[in-house]
Amino acid sequence: MNDTKLTDIAAAVGVSVTTVSKALKGYPDINKDTRARIIEMAEKMNYLPNENAVNLRTNQTKTIGVIIPTTVHHFFSSVLNGILDEAEKRGYLVIILQSNEKYELEKKQISLLMQKRVDGILISLSNETDDFSHINAVLNKETPVVLFDKIAKMVHCSKVVIDDRKAAYDAVSYLIGKGYKRIAHFRGSLVPQNSIDRFLGYKKALEDHGIIFDPNLVFMCDHNTDFEDGYANAKKMVESQQEIDAVFAITDLVAIGIIKYLNEVEIKIPEQIAVIGFSNWFMSTVISPKLSTVNQPGYDIGFKAVSILIDEIIQAKNHVPIKHQTITLPTEIIERESTVRI
Repeated sequence: MNDTKLTDIAAAVGVSVTTVSKALKGYPDINKDTRARIIEMAEKMNYLPNENAVNLRTNQTKTIGVIIPTTVHHFFSSVLNGILDEAEKRGYLVIILQSNEKYELEKKQISLLMQKRVDGILISLSNETDDFSHINAVLNKETPVVLFDKIAKMVHCSKVVIDDRKAAYDAVSYLIGKGYKRIAHFRGSLVPQNSIDRFLGYKKALEDHGIIFDPNLVFMCDHNTDFEDGYANAKKMVESQQEIDAVFAITDLVAIGIIKYLNEVEIKIPEQIAVIGFSNWFMSTVISPKLSTVNQPGYDIGFKAVSILIDEIIQAKNHVPIKHQTITLPTEIIERESTVRI
């Protein structure tokens, strides 16, 4: 550990501590030759500035916190790539935490980030989060927060999302356009807004195309909307012996679980049951059949969310009123083998 202090450099060069401090900060009133000798000595003595002292002086840590529900989903990996790329360009360190879809852990992590004096927080809410007092407490302390993907409409902060309702509507309308009529939905739990919106988009698409909504065709993925949810619910679906010719799954992981089970029981995809997922995970292209899906722009969501957050951090520091905004990024249908009848 290097313990070189400004006093050590000052003694070595034969100048005052104030002169050393000004020289290292680039003050113009320091003689060029003196500045050069000070910088050379600082490098020779491996001097590093005291970050804690800098943070106290500027009231900034140049650190932001990120809380995501899980790292399993490829979507969140893409989001993190966008966050990290933009944060690095703008000189911010990123602390990444995972809530594991647990409300209590999410609250604990918010508290931890505040103790670390982060300048701002990015968060995608857990599936269990239905009380937002911990988020509002951060905002009340004038620490900027940006929500992304899984958000709460009643929290007054900036948000970066897709139009989940429209994306689901488009996916189900696409299936109907392909001739599928008995379309099941493997939905998420009742709390996350994106789960609610995708279900409402599914239901609205049926209605607009003259297909009666059947609640028996809705299967709840109430754990982590992952592979196991898809597999278990596909088994329930088949054993229910209902007439179903397509499934709209809330995530690609759920859809892959469905495909795994249908392949095992030798139900042909898409000839007997078509499957469409959501997010465009890379595994969608390596399973058999390849999975049709809704492309969710994870990298762009992360990039935009951290860009907004850093802008708000700067505005807060300069006492500029923050105007919250909601950015909605576009999605698209990616057609592959799981929905195209040969």
